[in-house]
Amino acid sequence: MTPHRSIALVFALHGAVAGSLSTRIPWLQDHLALTPAVLGLVLLCQPIGAFIAMPMASRLAYRIGGRRTTRVLIVVWCAILALPALAPAPIALFAVFVLYGMAAGTSDVVMNSQGVLLERRMGRSIIAGLHGMWCVGSLAAGGIGVLAAQAGVDARLHLSVMAVVLTGIAVMAGRGLAEDATGTNEVKPRRFALPSKAILAVGLVGFCGTFAEGASSNWAAVYVTKVASAGPGVAAATFTVFMLCMAVTRLVGDWFVRRAGAVAVVRTGGAVAAGGGVLVVLGRTPWVCMAGFALIGVGVAVIVPLVFAAAGRAGTTPGEGVAGVATITYLSGLIAPAVTGWAAGALSYQAAFAMITGVVVVMVLLAGALRPKVVAEERELVSVGSAG
Repeated sequence: MTPHRSIALVFALHGAVAGSLSTRIPWLQDHLALTPAVLGLVLLCQPIGAFIAMPMASRLAYRIGGRRTTRVLIVVWCAILALPALAPAPIALFAVFVLYGMAAGTSDVVMNSQGVLLERRMGRSIIAGLHGMWCVGSLAAGGIGVLAAQAGVDARLHLSVMAVVLTGIAVMAGRGLAEDATGTNEVKPRRFALPSKAILAVGLVGFCGTFAEGASSNWAAVYVTKVASAGPGVAAATFTVFMLCMAVTRLVGDWFVRRAGAVAVVRTGGAVAAGGGVLVVLGRTPWVCMAGFALIGVGVAVIVPLVFAAAGRAGTTPGEGVAGVATITYLSGLIAPAVTGWAAGALSYQAAFAMITGVVVVMVLLAGALRPKVVAEERELVSVGSAG
């Protein structure tokens, strides 16, 4: 298995774990008799765990090697899938979700760092396609989870079997990852890598893109129900269309990046997403709103992958840059659904998505932050080619 296929499979596995668990959250709530408030606190433990662990991921990779760290953490991430359904009480579930978040965040950082390094070696954009594979894994495993839930399969059995299968695949995928670079004077990363000024602007682009993505994915179904009087089937289809548009766009996104560059792609995507936001705000029928969410999905799909790639080039090490931006994007993904809900409650659903459209416009204005690193890399590649 080539390094490119191996890291693509790692991304798909990461998405498959997330997709599997998300379909069984209702089972966890019923099984442990969790109130909505308690369930909300449980789910909050995941980003808390990620925030604790992500800034330290690059130092771990420095100590034992990026390839080995990625292999270990993706196996740990897949194995942890079995634990939530086995939690005997709510207090244990809190601890499990903190651990789950730590594994999710650290594996996210190191696999993106590996993707950035491989992209640099190959001399062409591949990061958007890798994130597309994450979506494919999430959708495929989520579909299995839906079938299991509909068939009444106990989540302890379902998630344990998935954990075993995914862990076995993870072991095989890890063997094909690219070897670490040798003979380089890599700078030792800081013990706790918070975003530096060099990558803060890049992180702000990611913050805006993740905000629009997180708000839309969490509120699309509710929005078409409350504003456009859509039925449950259409509401669910709106979320599915949004995710499918993101997945397909990510899978083909690298083709556009190679031809137009990251800045142009981010600006064009932002314009498409802003147009989708206008349709959502002005639409009064389910199909118009669905089309708007589809455009938002297309527009924001490649933002985070390109931001991660730029951050990997901007930090003192790829892992440190990715860790810094990942911290910002996780924060955005955490607050976006809540802020959207508050705005909808205080004003209206339309006002909330008008705000989100404004965030996308800000992202377009900040897109130039990606240019210096992209241009620098392109000049380096040209000089190397000329020297050859």
